[in-house]
Amino acid sequence: MTAAPGSYTTRRALAESDLAACFQVRKNVFVGEQNVPEEIEYDAYDATAVHVIAVAADGTALGTGRLLHGADAAGKTGGDRTVGSLGRLAVTREARGLGVGAALVRAIEDEALALGLAAVDLHAQTQALGFYERLGYLAYGPEFPDAGIPHRAMRRDLRPA
Repeated sequence: MTAAPGSYTTRRALAESDLAACFQVRKNVFVGEQNVPEEIEYDAYDATAVHVIAVAADGTALGTGRLLHGADAAGKTGGDRTVGSLGRLAVTREARGLGVGAALVRAIEDEALALGLAAVDLHAQTQALGFYERLGYLAYGPEFPDAGIPHRAMRRDLRPA
């Protein structure tokens, strides 16, 4: 399946079928491609997170991401409840290079703004730092391992300068 740029939409995943598609994309990318143990890919935060999905015109799921907020995000954002935590961003192999990842990040930021959040934090795989930097995120703190993969913390302020 190939999708031309712009031939997909992003939306908040609310239906059970959308959530199932989000989890399948994550399984394919993180467990299948990156060898993340399946038992740590899914967690209690999935129940309360805001999930977003990118869907091709034919209904095929192309990517997903999630936003933690409130108490769920506080442990990842230094306790600041005005900061959300973007995570589990995954784009299918077939959809890479089409702008799906950037569209998902922007959709998550829109959800964060709708929740009244001032900023979004994330833990980026070091190989993805440039992707997030191009979207306005700034790295901070030391590199650290997560699921055996090197990461850095990053943040983007959503308030107007």
